[in-house]
Amino acid sequence: MALVVLGYEIRQRIALASAIAPNEAIRLVNSGAVLVDLRSANQFKDGHIAGAKNLPGDQIAADPKALERLATKTVVLYCGDGATTAAAQRTLAKAGAKDVFGLRGGLAAWTQENLPVVKG
Repeated sequence: MALVVLGYEIRQRIALASAIAPNEAIRLVNSGAVLVDLRSANQFKDGHIAGAKNLPGDQIAADPKALERLATKTVVLYCGDGATTAAAQRTLAKAGAKDVFGLRGGLAAWTQENLPVVKG
């Protein structure tokens, strides 16, 4: 039982270590990172961060070409509130990605900081 708890704690700390604030996400994107919105296509159309690519979290593991393309880049992932991001980070890490970050708090944190979103 202790090993299960320890494994869970280690996974949580790794996810938190790669979670970044909106201002850090901006810095990474300005330096060439790829911004990936993990929400559904309809949610993406309703509003997303400018420049983001839409790759729904439930499809990320099913698209080997997308995984291959992302594995060689610095990637910033986000979802609505940050819940889906950790699973996508693990999927990308298993595919060999090294520089994968999650937007802490997702799009909700972005909009709370009064940062812009675009529709369409």
